[in-house]
Amino acid sequence: MGFFQPLIRILNIYFVSQLPYLSIIIPARNEEKYIYSVLESVKAQNYPSEHYEIIIADGCSDDQTRRRIDDFMRDHPGMRIIVVENEQKIVPFALNKSIKKAVGNVIVRLDAHSVYPTDYLSRLVNGLKEHNADNIGGVFNTLPHDESHLSISIAFAMSHPLGVGDSLHRIGGTKVREVDSVPYGCFKKEVFDRIGLFDEELVRNQDDEFNGRMKKAGMKVLMLPDLKIDYYARESLVKLFRMFYQYGLFKPLAVSKLRQIPSFRQLVPPGLVVYLFAGFILPFLRAEVSIIYGILLGIYLLMIFGVALNYSIKSSLKRFPLVVSAFIIMHFSYGLGYLKGLWGLLSGNKKVFQISGTSR
Repeated sequence: MGFFQPLIRILNIYFVSQLPYLSIIIPARNEEKYIYSVLESVKAQNYPSEHYEIIIADGCSDDQTRRRIDDFMRDHPGMRIIVVENEQKIVPFALNKSIKKAVGNVIVRLDAHSVYPTDYLSRLVNGLKEHNADNIGGVFNTLPHDESHLSISIAFAMSHPLGVGDSLHRIGGTKVREVDSVPYGCFKKEVFDRIGLFDEELVRNQDDEFNGRMKKAGMKVLMLPDLKIDYYARESLVKLFRMFYQYGLFKPLAVSKLRQIPSFRQLVPPGLVVYLFAGFILPFLRAEVSIIYGILLGIYLLMIFGVALNYSIKSSLKRFPLVVSAFIIMHFSYGLGYLKGLWGLLSGNKKVFQISGTSR
């Protein structure tokens, strides 16, 4: 056996030398609770550290984020970590500044609020090569922010088709397949040379628009269904409302940039909002119209109550009203945001899309 040891070492050196160099990009703003742990998650990867760099785009954090980054760099002096300033404080600027700084031929985007399996990087790189993909990613395993009934209920709603529709990267799948979008993404660097960078007008949905551009250019976006990313959902209904409102707000702008027709899934929440507000004119309409309106509204509520009750019976009945609230907030906030975004788009009022930046 000793005779083969030198040969094995030579082969290991050869195969490691063939690995692509990665530029791992992490947008961050006020992430003092999470930034150290996500950097530890990168260090724990089975991908050799000499074959990647980490670029953190800090959105002018006013907490201890920078200190925690400095702590990690001091504790792990051998890792290549670069911090770039993101004065605009929003994600697309963070991504673009990092990509311009990157030297790797593969770009991997990470989020500070997620936990990654130790083979995450290696499986993405292998997937790019094996499937000849241009962007590849896994599936969200949505987890509660904490052990409260509210957090658990929000996490359930955010991973159920009634909450997020047929979004495969949230509800999962059974086979490797082409999709419209994947969480975060692992891109060939040449993709950005071909179609440009992320659209900086899009505070939200910039990944959807970018993946849409990729597909229009004939590129391949693939999902690995068994590569799970632990994603921590919002911990309050207010934050859930804000998140889905912003997704809805920027969706019409993203779709218009791609010159596409909105999907049925995208139109359901704004249609629901219009339908609910139409109830105010019922007193002026015939009784038959009111009856039909009530039946359709009842079907919608029965669907929500049914899913929420089924889940609550299996877990805790205290979660029933919370799950119902989460579903309704997700639908209503997305719909409101979508209608406002559509109005801003049709009226040419770009101020509609000027919201407080976020690096998450």
